[in-house]
Amino acid sequence: MKGLSTSHSVVAPTAWSKRFAALVVVFYAVVALVPIVWIMLTGFKSPADSISYPPKFIPTLSEVEEKPGEYSPYYQMTLEGYVNLFTSRSRQSKEYLDSLPPPETWYDELVRSRQMVITGASNFSQRYGNSLIIGFGSTFMAIFLGTLAAYGFSRFKVPLKDDLLFFILSTRMMPPIAAAIPIFLMFRATGLADTHAGMVLLYTAVNMGLAVWLLHSFIDEIPREYEEAAMIDGYTRLQAFIKVVLPQATTGIAATAMLCLVFAWNEYAFALLLTSGSAQTAPPFIPTIIGEGGLDWPAVGAGTTLFLIPVMVFTILVRKHLLRGITFGALRK
Repeated sequence: MKGLSTSHSVVAPTAWSKRFAALVVVFYAVVALVPIVWIMLTGFKSPADSISYPPKFIPTLSEVEEKPGEYSPYYQMTLEGYVNLFTSRSRQSKEYLDSLPPPETWYDELVRSRQMVITGASNFSQRYGNSLIIGFGSTFMAIFLGTLAAYGFSRFKVPLKDDLLFFILSTRMMPPIAAAIPIFLMFRATGLADTHAGMVLLYTAVNMGLAVWLLHSFIDEIPREYEEAAMIDGYTRLQAFIKVVLPQATTGIAATAMLCLVFAWNEYAFALLLTSGSAQTAPPFIPTIIGEGGLDWPAVGAGTTLFLIPVMVFTILVRKHLLRGITFGALRK
């Protein structure tokens, strides 16, 4: 039969390879999501279920009698972990609890069922707010300064450009915590210890090397002719940078911001060493949530779940730009 071709391209993937790749992706997604789902479910478990052996992936399966002799299964989930996360409690005697007026809210009733009363709010809300300020503040500063520096290296003749870029890259070769003692001494001498400004400056400095190198590569991919044409039309260098370069570099900025935010959001060592009160972030605070007989695992699970939300929301907001980064290198002069 003329016009019928049975040849197969060696470049195009076969149907079998597509199915195999899909299977690998699904397997990886399941392995990556199991710990996240586990910690989320732990936030809804009772203290007994959270430390039970063998471990329970889901809360206790109980039965409720709907009709005489007829039982329906249900999963006993509780918000006790979230209540413990946001409140401070004190154990009281039964006589004292009986002398109190009836509980006014569901969480008061829940706490009293454990023979305790709420004495006030916990410090989690403040620590969570500190994480938002420091994490997003340092990310903004790293992207702002890194974009300007990357544009300068990409568009201007900078003396010893290669040496300076290598020096900037070398700041990422050593683990930041290796300089913890000098940083601690400098922060104590300058009064930046346990302050929002100090932590924002520190995380900005740590992320600058990564931001400059990534953004420098993205800006190099943008043809200079675009800016030259804009300046011929009457734009200044700054206007051409804002109206021509920045829209083209949005993909790189989004990807770099994601990486900088993940570091600043999850950083533990510096937050533990340099903060203790007013500027302490959530990572060093969550492991210190103490319950009866040890860690309050439902409260830890609840805090970790809430801690994941800002990064997840930010990732969803910039997902289109992150996907565009796959084909960004197709643009050439």
